[in-house]
Amino acid sequence: MNPVILIPSRLSATRLPNKPLADIHGEPMIVAVWRRAVEADIAPVWVATDAPAIAEAVRAAGGQAVITAPEHPSGSDRVFEAIGRIDADGRFDAILNVQGDLPTVQPATIRAAAAPLRDSDVAIGTAVAPILRAEERESPSVVKMVGTPLGEGRFRALYFTRAQAPWGEGPLYHHIGLYAWRRAALERFVTLPPSALEQREKLEQLRALEAGMRIDAMEVAEVPLGVDTQADLERARSLLRRR
Repeated sequence: MNPVILIPSRLSATRLPNKPLADIHGEPMIVAVWRRAVEADIAPVWVATDAPAIAEAVRAAGGQAVITAPEHPSGSDRVFEAIGRIDADGRFDAILNVQGDLPTVQPATIRAAAAPLRDSDVAIGTAVAPILRAEERESPSVVKMVGTPLGEGRFRALYFTRAQAPWGEGPLYHHIGLYAWRRAALERFVTLPPSALEQREKLEQLRALEAGMRIDAMEVAEVPLGVDTQADLERARSLLRRR
């Protein structure tokens, strides 16, 4: 593979205005995410954004950024536009989509999400972590992966849901929103209309499953903190201070 890492980031956020530019120990949050992606050391890294201020912050830190249209309905659509802008000739055949609000993401988690693409039958790679807290088992904000174990911490994903699933004794897995796309799979995905289960669960990865795309997941040790509120931001500052 010849992969590239793309970090979609938009300035508007309802619960935490200007979230990507929020300060974490002297640098914008988007720069903290960019640094984690660079530390993964598996691909060049670009930030795809609708805001010149975000692009300027990334470039000031030594990174690369591309401006995309503001009206994209999802990060996947923004990433698709970005790859066309930075690589019209198709040199990159795999795209790692790392969310721009995960400042604590571990480089090893990014590498793990990409690992399933070594199998030519896999269209999309992602990551999961065991759910350890009882309250997260039923929380609709915690997305669960239902999958078939393939050995060595790898699963073939059969479904994603906000409900507690599967039923019965055994581990549950928290889906981490990192995606490693084959470029052809992303090109196909963005042409598909939202699917019935995607709209019901509010989970766009179900569109890929409903279209017959294979998603494999690798197990990792921890779930990175997603920053959506001021409280999340304070927690991220605390966690990164410990490092």
